Amino acid sequence: MPIITINNVAKEYKKGTKFEDIAKEYQSECKYKIAAVLFNGKIRELMKEVKKDGEVSFLTYGDSIGHKTMRRTAVMMFVKAIRDVAGKEEASAAKIEFLISNSYYCTLHGDAEVTDELVKKISDRFQELIDQKIPITKSVYPIDDAIELFKKMGMMDKVALLKYRRSSEINIYKLEDFYDYFYGYMLPNTSYIEHFKISRRDDGIMLTLPSRMCPDKLIMSEPREKLFNTMKLACDWGRMMGIDNVGDLNNRICEGRINEMILIQEALQERRIGEIAQKIQERKDVKFVMIAGPSSSGKTSFANRLSIQLRTYGLEPHPISLDDYFVNRELTPLNEDGSYNFECLGAMDIEKFNEDMSALLRGEEIELPEFNFITGKREMNGNFLKLGDNDILVIEGIHGLNEKMSYALPAESKFKIYISALTTLSIDSHNRIPTTDGRLLRRIVRDARTRGASAKKTISMWGSVRAGEEENIFPFQEEADEMFNSAQIYELAVIKPFAEPLLFSIEKGEPEYYEAKRLLKFLDYFVSVDSSMLPRNSICREFVGGSCFRV
Repeated sequence: MPIITINNVAKEYKKGTKFEDIAKEYQSECKYKIAAVLFNGKIRELMKEVKKDGEVSFLTYGDSIGHKTMRRTAVMMFVKAIRDVAGKEEASAAKIEFLISNSYYCTLHGDAEVTDELVKKISDRFQELIDQKIPITKSVYPIDDAIELFKKMGMMDKVALLKYRRSSEINIYKLEDFYDYFYGYMLPNTSYIEHFKISRRDDGIMLTLPSRMCPDKLIMSEPREKLFNTMKLACDWGRMMGIDNVGDLNNRICEGRINEMILIQEALQERRIGEIAQKIQERKDVKFVMIAGPSSSGKTSFANRLSIQLRTYGLEPHPISLDDYFVNRELTPLNEDGSYNFECLGAMDIEKFNEDMSALLRGEEIELPEFNFITGKREMNGNFLKLGDNDILVIEGIHGLNEKMSYALPAESKFKIYISALTTLSIDSHNRIPTTDGRLLRRIVRDARTRGASAKKTISMWGSVRAGEEENIFPFQEEADEMFNSAQIYELAVIKPFAEPLLFSIEKGEPEYYEAKRLLKFLDYFVSVDSSMLPRNSICREFVGGSCFRV
């Protein structure tokens, strides 16, 4: 019988025992529900059986992998509930568009009208699936057989996706009579989903699930209307270009139409930047354009392109980085581990910033500081500035939307812009691409090119970067006057050849290995695109190189 070691204690189990049965024995010792296991360093689903000796540790809903497993399973149940209530054709037309906070936004592109009555029926059916504790099984299918299966089910998005898969087999999950393909792991049965809410929003349906920070309860978030509308606009752009998913993108690339698509995407973004510039110009009292967004949003390229658009209205923009208002390094607050916390508001000399900006607003001349990141000291290098009638400051930094950063400046003098790479391209209708994955891949490629940082280092720091964003950026995004989505529908195909060698350098056994392996599997869905096709002012060039701006 296999010997399984858990917490340094060895125990014999019958061959064929499921990991789910072992997890039940130890559930009381875990803070949150167990979703999967690490068996001899490899991730295993709970439905899998023990066949040999090994060491087991548990992944819960509080872990990134476990939480994603829970969400993925809930999405499959959600589509199954739509199928059972609205019919098979509507289920094949159901699309998970994007995620806002802890809520998936889904649309139906068939003939069914989204009504309160339909949404209630879907919610009731979802609860029935939970109560019935229906097993979720996984089978290996040859690619050709999988394609035929999805053709019969009307899932042509999956047919297009699998057309470009290089592997000869794929895993397909089954829930009663419903088959689906998912990018990642799943739970063993429907009873594992304990908290959910299904509601109507606009012309779609929202599925709300617990967050990873509070995975044992459901917390409803604010509506975030501006973010919601920005995401919907990106979806509309994708449909206008005929690209809803990776299969559509790959088809366009292989048809030789990628250059046309790049130019259309760039034109759409340029038009949007022009609209924002016009709104700034129309507000005659604006002197400070405050730009903020999470890591790898393309803030620098956006600020440069916005400045060019402002010049077309006769304005004279001056770029300022809030990083130049860092306190001297020895005064920087520390994290719990003793490292410097450059993300918090306490790392900024707020008083000096407000003193300088107020002086500029009064028409005085000031000397702008420059922060030396090598010495960790602020320097004064003769950069003097005085604002004329047509001068305007374009200020970029993570705290730009926080009123505490610019408390002394009149509200009418500020125009706030939130920018992020809000990816709405999906792998297929039921597998969305997390916006954080797009930003992480951007950062891996940029940091390797500009800072000589390894993918391992960038991935290892990503958790703390994300924590800083959650605290210092996301709470203020709805306070922006305008939002700009810097994600480009083609960019992951361009980033792929840059990112893959960096990710392959992470060795098995290193803590970052599983994340690297997941990203590599994800990139495998894309057909590569040569970056030489990009315009020199493209936001994507901030990451892959070759930009005409100083980025």
